[in-house]
Amino acid sequence: MSARYAVKYDLLGKLAEATQLTRRTIATILRGINLAVLGQYKTNPEDFILKAGTLINEQKATVIIEHLTYNPLEETHTIDIFAQQKKEDLSKGFKANRHIYDYVLTDSSNERTFVGELDASSEVVVYAKLPKAFHIPTPVGNYNPDWAIAFEAGQVKHVYFVAETKGSMSSMDLRKIEETKIECARKFFAKITSDQAKYDVVNSYGKLMELVK
Repeated sequence: MSARYAVKYDLLGKLAEATQLTRRTIATILRGINLAVLGQYKTNPEDFILKAGTLINEQKATVIIEHLTYNPLEETHTIDIFAQQKKEDLSKGFKANRHIYDYVLTDSSNERTFVGELDASSEVVVYAKLPKAFHIPTPVGNYNPDWAIAFEAGQVKHVYFVAETKGSMSSMDLRKIEETKIECARKFFAKITSDQAKYDVVNSYGKLMELVK
């Protein structure tokens, strides 16, 4: 037997540490696992512990967000949160007219298409790719929405809109952690926004306009 597999692991202790649950709770969870799946621990202990810890944390987060609430604070962001973007090479981005900078960096072809339509819309006053400094705390890590958009007042129902752009709208295509963060964001914006402001996930400019009109 190789030295790697001769190492003894404290399975309960490692999972308790990874999930912040008690050893008793971890033992209860492991007793409910199919024996064939549990047997994978002997084959590759490190991988089993890593994957089991991730799955337990995902399920724990799902339970937590059912009872999660956000309370408004007096704290505000200033324009300084966009200062970091000035240090990036924006010349590699999309040449924009309505973005807060002359160029906007996109992360995917879907985002680039979305930006092109935002930039061409006469109903959009200004939009911004939100910096990572703007984030929402969640039980599974900070969440950073993609876009902030301001529309012409009087032409749309929601003048201010915070959007997350996804190529697919199906929850089946989203990773569990990502899906959990989005659900937390919905709770966050539902608490702090007015009738003029809205947060949602969209896959195109057309879908965005369906929500604001």
